[in-house]
Amino acid sequence: MVLSFAHFFFIILLAFLFRPSFQHLLCRREERLALLQFKESFVIYKPASSLDPFAYPKVNLWKSQGIDCCSWEGIWCDQDTGHVIGLDLSSSCLLGSINSNSSLFQLIHLQHLNLAFNNFNYSMIPSALANLTNLTYLNLSNSFFSGQISSELSKLACLSTLDLSSNYDPQYEGLLELKRPNLRSLIENLTSLEYLHLSSVKINSTIPNILANMSSLKSIFLGHCGLFGEFPSAIFQLPKLQALIVPYNPGLIGNLPEFHFYSQLTELRVSHTSFSGKLPASIGMLGSLENLAAIDCEFLGLLPSSLGNLTKLRILSLRNNFFHGKNAPFLSNLTQLTSIFLGLNQFTFPEIPSFFARFSRLQCLGLAYNQISGHFPPWITNMSQLTFLQVAHNMLQGSLPSSISKLKNIETLGFEGNNFTGTVEINLFLDLKYLRHLTLSSNKLSLLIKTRNSTNTTSAKLKHLGLGSCNLKKFPNFLQDQDQLEFLDLSLNDIHGQIPKWIWKLSKSLWYLDLSHNSLTNI
Repeated sequence: MVLSFAHFFFIILLAFLFRPSFQHLLCRREERLALLQFKESFVIYKPASSLDPFAYPKVNLWKSQGIDCCSWEGIWCDQDTGHVIGLDLSSSCLLGSINSNSSLFQLIHLQHLNLAFNNFNYSMIPSALANLTNLTYLNLSNSFFSGQISSELSKLACLSTLDLSSNYDPQYEGLLELKRPNLRSLIENLTSLEYLHLSSVKINSTIPNILANMSSLKSIFLGHCGLFGEFPSAIFQLPKLQALIVPYNPGLIGNLPEFHFYSQLTELRVSHTSFSGKLPASIGMLGSLENLAAIDCEFLGLLPSSLGNLTKLRILSLRNNFFHGKNAPFLSNLTQLTSIFLGLNQFTFPEIPSFFARFSRLQCLGLAYNQISGHFPPWITNMSQLTFLQVAHNMLQGSLPSSISKLKNIETLGFEGNNFTGTVEINLFLDLKYLRHLTLSSNKLSLLIKTRNSTNTTSAKLKHLGLGSCNLKKFPNFLQDQDQLEFLDLSLNDIHGQIPKWIWKLSKSLWYLDLSHNSLTNI
């Protein structure tokens, strides 16, 4: 078939329009040079990103990826103009200082900037960030920035994500401050904010009411910020709010409000604050809630039965409040739970609720310091997924079953302060190779200690061991293999004679040793 001239011209035109993009470079030369200069201002040092086990030096790959910087790791460009609009060097093992003279700020078209999980050597956050007026995403978390947060950041009016969280020193003391500007003046112009993450920033103020007017907010992280005063309850009603996380602000007071069916909350964490009052029955309207944490607050009363409506809940942490009740059958609906902590309350359950046996995902069960009665139920030992079981300081009685040895993944076992009786073989616990915390003190138990093969590599390596009041007659020999102990209680036994020399060589990390109320003849 002979092609007409028109057909031939059409084919040539198509070939021109859809020619391969590799025939031209997207990258702007001046921006490529700015990126290379930015790279050279840092040392590549693996420990600089030690908080992220998957960190790797992205910038080291640039040389092998050609001269088109738009194809470099962690960089993306506008398809039409070739300008660099995205830079993600998070977890890139960068070590060094950064200031407003950095070539980074020549990338004036940036919309996305992520420098999280590096080490910027206690630099102040550069005020030149304000020149990047197109930024919608800014993440400088976990990167050792310090000092007063610049007021210039308030000019980034397009921001939808601002994450300056978790910049703290090795002692977990926050390095950043937000005083001048304060929280209000920083955010009042950021009307498009969806994610406000400032955990561990020293704010030391009340929460401004303006936060309740920021209708785009989806996530608020303000943990460990020194916040105090009344929490604006209208924040709970923000229509798009999915995560409200304000723990470790002991001066922060408030109550949980009446909730509405349209709430999108998936995380509500107010632990270690002074929130108080009863949990409202309307909390059952939070059908999307996955994490409810109110540890060490001042909540009181009965748990509302509407908690049973929160069938997506994975974590329920209500430890150390003033809740009470003789039963809570509605909790049986929460079959997706992986962790439940109800310790340090005033629950008077007649037994450990048997519905926990149906929680196939449950890994942590914390019921310590209540007034729970009954026997230790053998069905618990079928929950092989458990890593944490704490029932200390209740009113439990009877014997501990030998089937405890089935808890192959257990790391913490707390039985102290009950009325358990009978003889228990210590090998039941030592064969649990992941066990790190074991407390049997203050019961009516007798501990049976059999000789173990010291080369047994599956033996538990304990850090915390409580064997007070366990009718011991001598120092247990198995302790000689416990070289990671930090806490050891052998008080209130019937141990006679001299303290063996090896007890002082147990562990370099041992900080607590209680041998009191025995019949020892020397130190």
